[in-house]
Amino acid sequence: MDEKQILDRVGALVQEEHTLRERYAAGQLGEEEEQIRLRELEESLDQCWDLLRQRRARKAAGENPNDAEVRSVSQVEGYLQ
Repeated sequence: MDEKQILDRVGALVQEEHTLRERYAAGQLGEEEEQIRLRELEESLDQCWDLLRQRRARKAAGENPNDAEVRSVSQVEGYLQ
């Protein structure tokens, strides 16, 4: 994915998060289902931001940003631990 595609994906995930919260507030979705999907969305967003950072770092270092790869959820989420 190029930078624009990543940012488009981020926008779509954020929109889905808003829709999910609206559905929950309207009683169309249970709390457990909302929490599970929110966690999935957050993980996907973290992967997108990580990929974007990788691309920008490669570009700044004079490397090919297209060599950046999506990292696993466990790897991306494990950075803070």
